[in-house]
Amino acid sequence: MNNTDHRVQGLNNDEVAADWPAISAREIAWLSGRFPQLEGAGAVLWHSPRPMSAAAIVEGRHGQVFIKRHHHSVRTAASLGEEHRFIAHLAAAGVPVVQVMGDRDGATAIEHGHWTYELHALAAGQDLYRDAPSWTPPLDPGHARAAGAMLAILHNAAAGYHAPQRSTHMLVARDDLIRAADPIAQLQRDLVERPALADYLARKPWQHDLQQTVLPWHRALGERLHREPRLWAHNDWHVSNLLWRDTGNTPRVASVLDFGLASPTSALFDLATAIERNAVAWLELERGEQAVHTGIALALLDGYRRVRPLSAAHVQLLADLLPIVHFDFALSEVEYFHGATGSTANADIAWHTFLLGHAQWFTRNPGQALLAALRAAA
Repeated sequence: MNNTDHRVQGLNNDEVAADWPAISAREIAWLSGRFPQLEGAGAVLWHSPRPMSAAAIVEGRHGQVFIKRHHHSVRTAASLGEEHRFIAHLAAAGVPVVQVMGDRDGATAIEHGHWTYELHALAAGQDLYRDAPSWTPPLDPGHARAAGAMLAILHNAAAGYHAPQRSTHMLVARDDLIRAADPIAQLQRDLVERPALADYLARKPWQHDLQQTVLPWHRALGERLHREPRLWAHNDWHVSNLLWRDTGNTPRVASVLDFGLASPTSALFDLATAIERNAVAWLELERGEQAVHTGIALALLDGYRRVRPLSAAHVQLLADLLPIVHFDFALSEVEYFHGATGSTANADIAWHTFLLGHAQWFTRNPGQALLAALRAAA
């Protein structure tokens, strides 16, 4: 599957060959027969450097169109429809989400060969973080505060949305394991339906690894997380998934992008994910305390609470949740790399560096300082 002509961001903040080939003129020609928005489409204006799918912007007869393509092992038309229905609900509630385009038959996701496609209108706003690597903290606390406020607005709108759990674990952020009374037993049951993950873990002392790194944090949560209501959430709230409007000294979020990780989790799970994504420079941990952006974390929390108040107990739970909020998603990345792309090396990074490493980092001084700051803000 590896394509040496198209370069994307690697897991070590480097540039690597893409796992998935870039979207081609031939594909655009085929899609133009299904989507009237692509009639008269010209050359590709931009290819996305994000690694886990292929995406491009093309110029159609009536404006620019964003095309995203997934391998069928990662997303089917049915599983994309789960995201699209959530987006439609948020749009109806006034959240500035990107418009998903339907084809001539009204389908918003279509399959062709090994691929599944979706089209979006070009969203309004400035893409200030388009070229920034993943895990890059925001430029300033004002962006974090605005991001926190918009996340709270999204949660208020999502409160009226009810749909089943996602039909896939692959590259979806869920909280099933951290809600489970016994995460190891729950994961053991899940492996029956997740053969790629089962094959990978069969080579690891995974129960021991989780007992040493993740389970101590899980035990600290106790029963509190069970009381948090299920809420469909974005689950990948990073400033690079937001477009921006400059209104003088007060930045505003103009558009919300990329609901690929969305699922029914909880509001606190989504907020904890936002803090993890934005407040720690995970690719620069060698900088020690300088890799932690406590002001960004507190600004996110402040912006959120201005719109959707949180009790002191909720903020304490938020801090306790933070060290393992990545648990389910990290396993989905292991599954993706080992099963979909066939890269055991990348699966090892997802297991050792992401899943185990992030939980371990919170036991060290920089991680403890971040948790202390959040608890003080309660």
